[in-house]
Amino acid sequence: MKSGAQWILGQKMTQADAAAAKMMGNLKPNPATHPNLFSWAAMVTKFSEAISGKWAAGDLPLPVGSAKEESKEEVAKPIAATPATAAAEDEFDPFAEDAEGDAAAAEALKAKGAAAKSAKVKVPVTAKSIIVWEVKPWGEETDLDALAAKILAIDMDGLFWKTEYKKEPIAYGVSKIIIGAVVEDAKVSTDDVQDAIEAFEDDVQSIDIQSFNKL
Repeated sequence: MKSGAQWILGQKMTQADAAAAKMMGNLKPNPATHPNLFSWAAMVTKFSEAISGKWAAGDLPLPVGSAKEESKEEVAKPIAATPATAAAEDEFDPFAEDAEGDAAAAEALKAKGAAAKSAKVKVPVTAKSIIVWEVKPWGEETDLDALAAKILAIDMDGLFWKTEYKKEPIAYGVSKIIIGAVVEDAKVSTDDVQDAIEAFEDDVQSIDIQSFNKL
């Protein structure tokens, strides 16, 4: 077999392979001493004569000085034991693992995974706080529900009002509004919200922060 070839004359099956298989008959190469020749024999014997008869032309190479009509044993012996043939078999193994190719593939896969990981966009965490305000009116005549509706109507980017509010008594029939909201710290300041509520000066006497907690 030629060096690096899967078949006797190269990378394609020819009549040389068919002839060698026919002359080899029932003789089988020793897989321990000639694993590649054994692999060739295992593959070539899978084809019927009807199929191998259609293979391309090619003469079986014979040793110099040998007769063309040799016995099966004499033909099989030089193929299995010739040093040049054994060297070629050692050089070519169709079932051998390609360690270098596997390492390159592993490195390529690793690089691809690293690139995909670095391509992921990290979304920054938005810092938020929940704030509860106490809004005190001027007197008992102030409509707290109407005042709460005005407060909830205050619209700022990053300000999210709670939909519910409470009314708690202060003294002498006067109550205050307890109302809360979630704010994005980078967009909304407590001063801006308080200024907006205090703008209802006809209804609001004062405003204080009851609680302030980070989310």
